[in-house]
Order: sequence, then C-alpha cells, then structure tokens
Amino acid sequence: MKNSEKFKPFDLELYPENLFRRLAGDDMFGPARAPLEVDLGSGDGRFLQAMAEHFPQRNFLGIERLLGRVRKVCRRSERAGLVNVRALRMESTYAVEWLLPRGSADRVHLLFPDPWPKKKHHKRRLMAQPEFLKSVADLLKEGGEFLFKTDHEEYFEVAREAAELCPYFDVLDWPEQAFFYAETDFERQWKEAGRRIQGLRLLKVST
Repeated sequence: MKNSEKFKPFDLELYPENLFRRLAGDDMFGPARAPLEVDLGSGDGRFLQAMAEHFPQRNFLGIERLLGRVRKVCRRSERAGLVNVRALRMESTYAVEWLLPRGSADRVHLLFPDPWPKKKHHKRRLMAQPEFLKSVADLLKEGGEFLFKTDHEEYFEVAREAAELCPYFDVLDWPEQAFFYAETDFERQWKEAGRRIQGLRLLKVST
C-alpha cells in the first residue's frame, strides 16, 4: 500500500497515550478495517517490510523493545512508502497481555526468539509459558494463526509439546512454500550456517 504522502520522521511509530489502558482498533491504523498481523520482536523490520509489500491489503504491527530497531522499522517503511506498517516500542509480553485489543489480530508471528539454552533460564522461554500462549490466543480472532520459527532443536520440541497440550490451538501442517512467508535476517544467517529451521503453525480454536 503506497502513496505519495510525505511522512514526518518516525510518524509510523505508535505512542499510546495510556500504557495502562488497552488500545482500541482505531488507535493503531485509524478507522479503516484491514486484516492485522503482529510481529513480536520485529528486529530491524526486514521481515515486516517484505510482508507489508507483498500483502498491501493487510496491516502490520511490529513490537520491539529496542529504540534503535523501532526507528529502523519506521525509516525503512517510510522510504518504501508503506502506510500499512506501524511500530511499537515495548516488551512483547506486555503488549500482548495488556495493551493490544483482544480479538484484533488475524496472524501473530514469533520468529527466532531467544531460546534461553541454559537450563536455569528455561522458564523464560515464551513458547513454554501457558499464560503467554493464552494471551496470544486472546489477541487472535477466531480462526487466526500463530506462527513460530526457531533454529534451536530442543526449544522447538519444547514449543511443540506446549502447543499440543494447549487447549487454545490446533497444530497445522506447515509445508515449505505453503504460502508466501518472508525470511528474517536470522533465518538467512542460520540457513547459510547449515542449521535446520523448524516452525509451528497454530490455529486458534474455540474452547
């Protein structure tokens, strides 16, 4: 979705007026309705930009806690003339659980999060936390999808087991080339290093 509108610096960045009040749908992309995809931990925004360019009829919100990366997302989107991208500087878990409108997202992406490989840190793994999976399910519309990728084999097994036990999702097949899905920088890097990339595609179900 492109136009010739001149953007002010970083005006694609969201600044919630009240961090203790859940956003309304209009707070993110205005009154126009379009399918919403949320990228948790969006990094420098290359995945977000590629998806937004390929799917101009959808809106894309990137959540990232580091200011420099948020600004990169905004600059890159502005240069590309993308009006279907927004960036929010915040911890993903807080945004999902407390800030974003429930039942608003058609797809949520969690790509190559920290696998926390040390045993003493395993409790920090998002995909192993039932409360996080419940929050993502609450964010999704009925029939929405949650997509996860990692190069860490043990974390993938933990995530798959948690997903299979979770009452809010069904695990779907995700064959390669099933649909357009942009690669992240991490994915390209890990593939070049010969690492195996694995993904989960989860469908929200009624409970």
